Amino acid sequence: MQTRNKFFDDMSQLMTNAMGVAQGARTEAETAMKSLIDRWMADRDFVTREEFDAVRAMAVKAREENAALEARLAALEAAATAKKK
Repeated sequence: MQTRNKFFDDMSQLMTNAMGVAQGARTEAETAMKSLIDRWMADRDFVTREEFDAVRAMAVKAREENAALEARLAALEAAATAKKK
């Protein structure tokens, strides 16, 4: 028959509690670091990835519209020139 040793039970409980405290400290440290980085970035007017992607999409659309308008203007100028002749 195997008996449980109180010393090993106590050590096991102590290690379990220590791991719980370490995990809690890790989570708290990660949260604090993320908060610090977020504040630092906000103070420097950095944009989020979503904001960057939205502005980039707007710029692409504006370029496409500009190219279409240039083509239309060239066609109108060509038609106007042809009418003069």
